[in-house]
Amino acid sequence: MYSNKENVNTLTALLVAHGVRHAVVCPGSRNAPIVHNLNECPDIACHPVTDERSAGFYALGMSQFTDEPVAVCVTSGTALLNLMPAVAEAYHQHVRLVVISADRPQAWIGQLDGQTLPQPGALGGFVAKSVSLPEPHSDDDRWLCNRLINEALIAAWLRRPVHINVPISEPLFQFDVERLSEERLISYTEPSNIFADVVENGLLQDFCQASRPMIVIGQYRLIDQDFATIIERLEAHCVVLYEALGHPCGGLNFDEVLHRIGNDERYVPDFLLYCGDTIVSKRLRHFLRRDIRRVWEITEDGEVHDTFQCVKGVVDGSALTVLDNLCDVLDRKTFTREYDDFDPTFKDTTAFVSLWHDALSRQRRLCDAFQPDFSAMAAVKAFEQQLAESTDSWYVHYANSSAIRLANIFARHFVDCNRGVNGIEGSLSTAAGFSLVADGLVFCVVGDLSFFYDQNALWNQELRGNLRILLLNNGCGGIFTQLPGLEQSPARDRLVAASHTTTAEGICRQNRVAYLSAHDMSELRSGISRLTHDESERPMLLEVFTDPQEDARVMKAYYQLD
Repeated sequence: MYSNKENVNTLTALLVAHGVRHAVVCPGSRNAPIVHNLNECPDIACHPVTDERSAGFYALGMSQFTDEPVAVCVTSGTALLNLMPAVAEAYHQHVRLVVISADRPQAWIGQLDGQTLPQPGALGGFVAKSVSLPEPHSDDDRWLCNRLINEALIAAWLRRPVHINVPISEPLFQFDVERLSEERLISYTEPSNIFADVVENGLLQDFCQASRPMIVIGQYRLIDQDFATIIERLEAHCVVLYEALGHPCGGLNFDEVLHRIGNDERYVPDFLLYCGDTIVSKRLRHFLRRDIRRVWEITEDGEVHDTFQCVKGVVDGSALTVLDNLCDVLDRKTFTREYDDFDPTFKDTTAFVSLWHDALSRQRRLCDAFQPDFSAMAAVKAFEQQLAESTDSWYVHYANSSAIRLANIFARHFVDCNRGVNGIEGSLSTAAGFSLVADGLVFCVVGDLSFFYDQNALWNQELRGNLRILLLNNGCGGIFTQLPGLEQSPARDRLVAASHTTTAEGICRQNRVAYLSAHDMSELRSGISRLTHDESERPMLLEVFTDPQEDARVMKAYYQLD
């Protein structure tokens, strides 16, 4: 019988799944549920050592010989700190050490309770990964617990020590669970020999067994024509979704398709491969957070990014390389070598690909035909239409919030955006810095709050006339008018959306920036023409004044197109 502590059982199951076969265990009451489980588990051999300082080095020696991760388990308090010398040695020797520390619940840390100190992060920079597990009370807690353990144990296999901290509430000594849970194992493929490894680890098997395969590409700056060609080849075999941040030809308007289809199961993939960084569309993330089973990720930083909460395997390597190899297999419909227990029989994906292709093509036609009334949406569409007709060299940066969402509707080219953490600060400064070293025009499409927050970006005498700014000023954070339910709060306009009556004219004057403004469609067309074509020695700015309620109405009308 195992402990009734869910995080302890999840940890035990994943230790076994990740190939941990030896555990050095130290005495203590708080870690007793963990030690009990390790002892109950037939796949793990337990080795008792009383002195924690010595125990760490015992585990180090075992890992040196086996070349496998070895666990060392201690109780709460200073017991963990006694492992530091062994952990530091393991770090410098690149030895696979898994430190497991029991802990008191967070509520009791710093409250003069016994054997308590801040344990998360206590081993500092001598561990490659430090995680503190939740005590699960919800499905999100269980997902987080599973993911954190997988991440730590993957890092351990990369020849680095890791730390897993396990808070355990009292009562501690209930052992009434008959069997360990079946936990999701996230596999990891190292960069070397990627093609053979992904076959053996299951990515290609999963793809070949899928009749509804999908690839999602997040923000990806390493954009070139080779990447675009690979995507085009893949689209003959599967659905590929991307936004303007991840493709040289811009986005696919899939967010609008998802709005229209709701939860139609016909559009749900049975295989999903994710690469690149963040995706803007919250609707896509919610749509794909379901039990798809075959979910893989290509990562270029060695980390697990469980965007859709069901990743099965991680491939550490270049998306360009992995997708190119995948294309070769799909185009030939065969492998260059034999693999045991794998029948390379490809399922017919035509119906799924056609379903999505028709929906995306229809939405693109609706988007191209839509003529928005004067609004932020109209400004961005007019701007993008002008760019499409330009023969000059140019680059485009979009700010976060409403601006980047409008880019994903109308941009037919790659766009830059500070999407790493999605902050409103620094979008203008980033474009300004880009313009100092770029040949050609550099455009920045930015909302009013983001612009005024970052207005000191214009306080720079090095700026040249190649910096062009399209400022969408509706007197507030426009996206807040589009969040269902927020309209019920009397604090929305003044406090949440930060309503204001500020204009950029004075800022432009003091910084020698050419200033243009637009209050209607006629002024908008004229201003965008000047912004994209006029010669200037200093930056230019077009401020488009719109009404936030009208902006929301036009956006709603667009999403209701049918």
